[in-house]
Amino acid sequence: MTAVSSRSKKPLNNLRESWPRRRSRSQPLQPNEIEIMNTQTEIPRRGGDITSVPTLPDSERKPLSKKELSADHPTWCPGCGDFSVLALYFKLIEKRKLWHENIATIAGIGCSSRFPYFVQAHGVHYIHGRALPFASGVSLSRPDLHVFVFGGDGDAFSIGGNHFNHTARKNIHMTYVVMDNWVYGLTKKQTSPTSPPGFKSKTDLWGAVDRPINPMKQAISAGASFVARTTHTNPNHVLQMMEAAMDHDGFSFVECLSECVEFYPGAFDASNPRKGGAFSLVPETHDVTDEIAAYKLADEPFPGHFGVFYKVNRPRKNKLEADISAKSREKVKALKDWQILQQNFDRMK
Repeated sequence: MTAVSSRSKKPLNNLRESWPRRRSRSQPLQPNEIEIMNTQTEIPRRGGDITSVPTLPDSERKPLSKKELSADHPTWCPGCGDFSVLALYFKLIEKRKLWHENIATIAGIGCSSRFPYFVQAHGVHYIHGRALPFASGVSLSRPDLHVFVFGGDGDAFSIGGNHFNHTARKNIHMTYVVMDNWVYGLTKKQTSPTSPPGFKSKTDLWGAVDRPINPMKQAISAGASFVARTTHTNPNHVLQMMEAAMDHDGFSFVECLSECVEFYPGAFDASNPRKGGAFSLVPETHDVTDEIAAYKLADEPFPGHFGVFYKVNRPRKNKLEADISAKSREKVKALKDWQILQQNFDRMK
């Protein structure tokens, strides 16, 4: 019995014969196929026509709009401080005329680390605590990109704490924004590395007793070359800090207080003037190149100060490794690939 298509009422065997056959690996490309593959920035149209689209210079390209940058609808709880950071990230990209092909958005695991889902750009939602080593590879292999990494206090200072220290000391070029809410929110209220003493959670029913991490002190002592602090309740300041961090040539760290209204409401009221708190900027007399002064500023009791604590220019790993590669290539520029390989084998004898 011959199978029949319900739509055309023709034998399916006859339809299969009319389907285009897949080209085997050994079959050479036809001239028209080679021409199509070599054409740049082409958009296929119905009917098989190929239309070449001229590339516009950056000066003539329109800035990306929020609509063009938005992806999935954010799944954060209503009132979450992370909404503010996301909106300002969009604004930063639009203001600085960054294009999709120039941005990489990377994050680990946690509420704030869901960032890449909500941004229509190249990015990765990586594994817990490992966003920085992945971003390091992206930055070192693609120094032309603006690499932005987003995370929370757990992802950055607990399971990812070792990577934070080493990325900072190596001074790898990227911008790392940590939305610190003093609690594990995604897993429903556990004590985080930055939870203050006395905070009651599912893991510390009696109240936290461990001394919390001071993100600013840790970043400075680890060797970060740009260290700043802000809070989600002051959007203009968040944008200023993110823009300054992006412009810095090295590892930039920004701690952004981001309230978890579900599991730690009111945690940062002392830094919010609308709730009776105080938002104090870093004193104008502060020397951002003075590491000791920055460390003392970071050691002040909460809410402390907000702004750029520390900023110095020192060699970044991207440049140092590029120089090493260039010197190595110079030594073997007259050799063929197989000759270089043979030299390596000879050294192992």
